[in-house]
Amino acid sequence: MTLIKSISGIRGTIGGNVNDNLTPIDAAKFAAAYGTWLLKRNKDKDKLTVILGRDARISGKMISSIVANTLVGLGINVADVGLSTTPTVEIAVPLEKADGGIILTASHNPKQWNALKLLNEKGEFLNGADGEEILEIAANDNYDFAEVDNLGVYSKEKGYIDKHIEEVLKLNLVDAEAIKAANFKVVVDAVNSTGGIAIPALLKKLGVSCVELYCEPNGHFPHNPEPLKEHLTDISELVVKENAHLGIVVDPDVDRLALVCEDGSMFGEEYTLVACADYVLSQTTGNTVSNLSSSRALRDVTEKHGGIYKASAVGEVNVVQLMKDSNAVIGGEGNGGIIYPASHYGRDSLVGVALFLTHLAKNGLTCKELKDSYPSYYMSKNKIQLTPDLDVDGILVAMAEKYKNEDVSTIDGVKIDFASEWVHLRKSNTEPIIRVYTESGSQTNADELAQKVMKEIAAIAGI
Repeated sequence: MTLIKSISGIRGTIGGNVNDNLTPIDAAKFAAAYGTWLLKRNKDKDKLTVILGRDARISGKMISSIVANTLVGLGINVADVGLSTTPTVEIAVPLEKADGGIILTASHNPKQWNALKLLNEKGEFLNGADGEEILEIAANDNYDFAEVDNLGVYSKEKGYIDKHIEEVLKLNLVDAEAIKAANFKVVVDAVNSTGGIAIPALLKKLGVSCVELYCEPNGHFPHNPEPLKEHLTDISELVVKENAHLGIVVDPDVDRLALVCEDGSMFGEEYTLVACADYVLSQTTGNTVSNLSSSRALRDVTEKHGGIYKASAVGEVNVVQLMKDSNAVIGGEGNGGIIYPASHYGRDSLVGVALFLTHLAKNGLTCKELKDSYPSYYMSKNKIQLTPDLDVDGILVAMAEKYKNEDVSTIDGVKIDFASEWVHLRKSNTEPIIRVYTESGSQTNADELAQKVMKEIAAIAGI
């Protein structure tokens, strides 16, 4: 069982011992630290408001009650949007002129996990300095709770997914009429979480015929919730059986979007951003950003349209900051996360679906034909489980030194760029692992590069 504290929030497994897992006491402690930080940040305001939402995890209702009442105890008003998505809460914060937001979700992690993901008043994830301050408050248990006459007020806010959908439909590059005219039939796998509410509702508004697979938001994930090829056999088969134009897959909190082609093959989560960027750049002059672990295909598409591509450290807050610094018109992460500033600075599968379907409707290609029109890169994503005795930083330094004659970046772990392929090694922010990502011109080459590097790491570590 595990509890991971980071600048972006707290994530852990339900049950077990305090400080080792995400227990009710840990949830209350971290909610209190976040609320205390908000109060310190807004000393001149009489009353603060926090938007609270959750995915459909079994533990969600329990954790939500604890977090909400802890904030109320600090004198902060809580507007609870209930079953929701991460991007919905991100949009709700500025729309409601709230002072912050908390999303209760462990994203792609299995059902025993949950987390508090923290937002600022813009509905964006906290920067490093703010996150560190909250961690320090939590470490010192430095809270000052409100007296009885100054308690916050708890309220339920209904219909925010519908409001989110309306915001998506307002986007200039979303052409609902073109999508409707295309008569698309789509299969949706929402892993029995809140995407099962949001994605079918969006598709209905866009005039798309929707076949629902695992769209009951009961928190019982029917397969591993990370939207990777090996977990998506059911939807691949159903897309072919239903003669659908494509399949849409989202993770439990609906910030990652993966697509399945009409023949059941993977469009590839890396290519979700590539396709959406291709469409946006065809309509809007500008630049793009993704993280160091994302495909080179985005760089190729960006340069085709005359834009400049830049790579950030992994983590949504890092991608967003570089997007702002470089005036990027679209960006995101290669795990299927689309960030479109014309909507908001957060990964949003609803925006991604609407942009992708517009692109598909306007170019007249099938999903498979569109995928085949992009540069072909293949990724291998692997993990090395960490043990307490491993000197991970020392291993990364040694790998950087070993390949010092190549193009090496150390802004986030170690990325080694070769002429026709690359490898990125980094400690995960959310799991006790080293991620080993490689990309090459064939799956065989990507897999072989990954195995070669993992053997080198094992030799250095003596494991």
